[in-house]
Amino acid sequence: MNLPAAVETELLDLSHQLLAAVADGDWKAYHRLVAEDLTCFEPEARGQLVEGLPFHEFYFTLPAGAAKPVTNTMASPRVRLLSDTVALVIYVRLTQTLDDAGRPVTKPCEETRIWQKIEGRWRHVHFHRSLPA
Repeated sequence: MNLPAAVETELLDLSHQLLAAVADGDWKAYHRLVAEDLTCFEPEARGQLVEGLPFHEFYFTLPAGAAKPVTNTMASPRVRLLSDTVALVIYVRLTQTLDDAGRPVTKPCEETRIWQKIEGRWRHVHFHRSLPA
């Protein structure tokens, strides 16, 4: 399916907004971008399929510790339109922060995100995040 440049730009922008919400601990922004029935496979779930938002909300509501800077970069992003209402966004996320000694560290993970257009707006409905082997 042909991918219009405006759709690619919109989906990459939404994906950046999603990563920023995670990095900032902004539950309101995260919740606005995702579907209530979001599903995922991610390392924190220990191989289990997670359904719904309570699992994710837990991480947003942890007590705030000493704030560390966090920068997320989407390396080699690709967008694939599967239909007029479903798209994949895939990339390697590079997360830059400081370790406990204050030294800069970069951690990679591989992400596949599925977006679905629901009632005229793109919502994040599923993701798979893997740590490199």
